[in-house]
Formats: sequence, structure tokens, C-alpha cells
Amino acid sequence: MKSGTVAVIGRANAGKSTLVNVLVGEKVAIVSPKPQTTRDRILGVLTREDYQIVFADTPGIYKSRNLLTQDMMKTTETTSRDVDAILYVLDGHAGVKEEDAQLIAKYAALGVPLIVALTKTDIMPAENLPAEVKFLAEAGVEADIYPVSARRGRGLKKLEAGIAAMLPEGDKLFPEDIVSDRSERFMLAELMREKILLKYDEEIPHGVAVVVHTFRRREDGVYEVGLDIVCEKQAHKAILIGRQGRALKEAASFARKDMEKFLEGKVFLTTYVKVREDWRDSPRLIKEFGYGEE
Repeated sequence: MKSGTVAVIGRANAGKSTLVNVLVGEKVAIVSPKPQTTRDRILGVLTREDYQIVFADTPGIYKSRNLLTQDMMKTTETTSRDVDAILYVLDGHAGVKEEDAQLIAKYAALGVPLIVALTKTDIMPAENLPAEVKFLAEAGVEADIYPVSARRGRGLKKLEAGIAAMLPEGDKLFPEDIVSDRSERFMLAELMREKILLKYDEEIPHGVAVVVHTFRRREDGVYEVGLDIVCEKQAHKAILIGRQGRALKEAASFARKDMEKFLEGKVFLTTYVKVREDWRDSPRLIKEFGYGEE
């Protein structure tokens, strides 16, 4: 039996969370086209007969602009030093950059086994693939490179086998029926934040936190979920709510459907929008809203 933890690392929007979700077979991390979608380390557990892979999905490597993003980058660095292997994820569609080769060299220097997944190959020109692999080789990258498409399911079996081969012998780290280390409250908050990321303009989602303050199952089986959507400016609050509350109702409706799928039951969802100016630079509020904690 092989078992171990694999840090999933890469630049923002490389497709890390989508890849982890598909490999695990369950949605353990939210996804969107915007940077900073993943704010903390999230474990996704893949258990097979001969091995167990514990993926540690990390925040995308991103230039720090406030205390929250500084904490996010610390999470990525700390995780990379406390795992059995590293899966570096590259966005093949966007093209491999010199920065990627430098980052791979940086993490390879930690002495932890490392492989590379070149993602989104279904939407990149096929003729670009050999050139991207050649670029990495000429840049000194010695790791095995696996071209994959998470959305199309291409190359995933080979990638999974390559990851499993790097793991040490050992017992399972989690029971077979566990797919994530995160609580139901955490996932409900993340599902709401995902819909906000997908619906609103660029300047709004990055300053939003979602906090679940009520979560209980009634005698009739319906889940009552009450949550606060926290933003940084009064103007952002007005945009989030929208004219006659339409924007918030639409986002909440989409989130509720995903919550019902996740909980496998009906959900009665109540949402409130609150303003906490510059909360992303407040250590107290960052902790209060559940970020930076294992």
C-alpha cells in the first residue's frame, strides 16, 4: 500500500482545483476563471485499492496585494515543505512562461519528488504541445510532464499512476469514505462564494468573504442555512444586492441548488450582505472569517 500527501501548486488560474476535483471524483474545491478563487489549503482524498493520494490544493501563486494574499502565499509555501510529493500545474492554453520554469526549479530544489501536469490541452493548439515540452526541457526542467485535460478526462490515468509511483509505502491517512478534510459549513460558504465569483465584475469578488452563521437540519429534513456575505465598501454592497435585490437573489438561487446537491436535501437559504472595510488587511477579521487556519 502506498500513501502520501501531494501539494498541488501553480500560478493563478492554472486549473489546479478543477484537476483535483476530477481526480478525486467529487467537488472538494470551488472553481472560477478569477484569481484567488482558492484561499486556503483544501485536502482532496483519492483512495484506490493499492494507494491513497491526499491532494493538498493550494492558493494560486499570485502577487501579494494585502494581508490576506500574503497569508495565502504563506500557505502555499508551507504546504510545499510538508508533503511527500509536489504536482506542479501549468496552464497549457495560456502557454508556458519563463516564470513557470523558475518556479518549478524552486520547488524541485526542496528535494521533494515533483511532476508536472500541463492542463487545458483540449483548448490549446495540438501543434503547440511539443514546443511547450521542449521549452521546459531547455529551461532545465527534469521532471516528468503529463499533458492532461481535466474537463475531457484525457491523460488523467497516466497522471494518477505517475503520482502514485512517487508516494512512500504506508497505511491510509484517511478512511476510504472521506474525500475532503473540510466541514459542511466550509463547503456551503465556498459554494456561495463561487457563485459570486462567477456572477459579479472583477472588483467585487476579491473583497468578499462568506460566513455561515446558521446551519441546522429541521425535523422535516430541510436544511436551514443562514450566511453573511461580507464586502469592503458600501458601493460593493449595493452592487451585490442589485436593483430590488435581483442580483443577490439570482446568485443565492444558483448557490442553493449546488448546496442541495451537496447536502442531498432541500435547503432554505437566507443571505445578508455586510460591510467590513479593508477586512483583508485585518488579522482579526481574516481569522474570524476562517482563513489561514488548518
